Amino acid sequence: MAASDEGGYQPILTPRAMGAVDSAAIRSGIDGYRLMLIAGAAISACVLEHYAEAAGAVVLCGPGNNGGDGYVAARNLLDAGMPVRLYSSVDPEQLKGDAAKARDDWPGNIHALADLDWRDDEVIVDALFGAGLDRPIDGQVAEAIMAVVSSELPVVSADLPSGISGRTGQVQGVALSADHTVTFAAYKPGHFLMPGGSHCGTVHLVDIGIPQREIDAEEEGLWLNTPEIWDHELPVPDVSGHKYGRGHLCVFSGGFAQTGAARLAARCGLRAGAGLVTVLAPSSAIAANATHLTAIMLRGIDNDEDLGTLLQDQRLNGFVLGPGFGVGDRARAFARAIVEADRALVLDADGITSFRDDPKELFSVIADGSAPVVLTPHDGEFSRLFPDLAANASLSKVDRAREAADRSGAVVLFKGADTVVAAPDGRAVINDNAPPWLATAGSGDCLAGIIGALLVQHVPAFEAAAIGAYMHGEAGERAGEGLTADDLPDSIPAPTGYLD
Repeated sequence: MAASDEGGYQPILTPRAMGAVDSAAIRSGIDGYRLMLIAGAAISACVLEHYAEAAGAVVLCGPGNNGGDGYVAARNLLDAGMPVRLYSSVDPEQLKGDAAKARDDWPGNIHALADLDWRDDEVIVDALFGAGLDRPIDGQVAEAIMAVVSSELPVVSADLPSGISGRTGQVQGVALSADHTVTFAAYKPGHFLMPGGSHCGTVHLVDIGIPQREIDAEEEGLWLNTPEIWDHELPVPDVSGHKYGRGHLCVFSGGFAQTGAARLAARCGLRAGAGLVTVLAPSSAIAANATHLTAIMLRGIDNDEDLGTLLQDQRLNGFVLGPGFGVGDRARAFARAIVEADRALVLDADGITSFRDDPKELFSVIADGSAPVVLTPHDGEFSRLFPDLAANASLSKVDRAREAADRSGAVVLFKGADTVVAAPDGRAVINDNAPPWLATAGSGDCLAGIIGALLVQHVPAFEAAAIGAYMHGEAGERAGEGLTADDLPDSIPAPTGYLD
């Protein structure tokens, strides 16, 4: 799902919004067929750039404008000297509007999809369905898609690989896997949400001449997670500053045999810019933690009374609760006390699971407080707090994260290969820079520590979570394939490195 050719602020539009953009552009006087010509030219250029040595192109065209893009691409490839065979999934005479113009401008034969054939040294151009597909594919088209998948030929897809929902990223029965996907004007959620993201190959975003004002008018508060979204909130150390001015992060440790997760979070918090970091450990775990800590401080805490005393110090302005902590009453009581004391809280792992029997208790406490709270669930933890959202197959991951943020009153960082960060006000980003080798034990603990460090530096919760996800991905890239979570703290880039 690697995106290419992108730069800067990148809105992500659902197929509904993209359809409105197209319509508005045409109403403004832009010729729709001209847009199709540019889109088709971009597809053919991608084929020629990456598969110039192919013996020929097999172009698959469907109904509507996506099929029209395929006809234009086929004509351009033929003009460039590449042999082309074109197959249509519908009676070509059914095409209307700009797609019909593209059909009429195609000088070659149009074969029925049922007669699909190829050579082992050809390339497939997929223009069967675009991002708007919202029904399962079956029949002859499904058979053709499965045949192409079995062929293992390279595939260049128009807009989205056929069979992937542009809204949810889900496979609609069957789907192609593209080596390159050429999309137009704006990204769609299906380019990044799994499993769709894994079907797209390298995604090329192409400007086909739609004015930015039309895209901005339909923007839905969803963006690709890039520095342009949050660089204005990055904490910049002041020459006259001091450590307390950069915040004091506290990370709760589990018992004697569960101390490693807290130390990972604490080390990442210190590296991500917190002025001071303290591990808060029960008496049984003091020695285990003291053996490993140097720049990070250590303090004993066993019960509610100890925490109450600690919270009297206003300089302790942010907490991470959950990694290795244990599930139960103590976690719930500590979370309540922190939020009621108006301190920033990152609730992760065991801290989330501790509220599975009564999520409304957590949401009520958050609603009554004023300090920022960030929840960082993976799929399993999300389903414990939001079982109805997790079970609703009609919702995309973005939909789930947004509804969870609205319900809980917290910023929700919904982890995964397609991490989504959502705020209660509806803003959301999809993170795309995390390498697959970040999926390792302790990686999430590191992320919690990074976010906690940003919160204590007074970065707003939504931006802190988005920055944290991005920094976490950058750290994974720097550490390289085969990393363990122990490698991540020293690989975290300085937040100010994203500033111009």
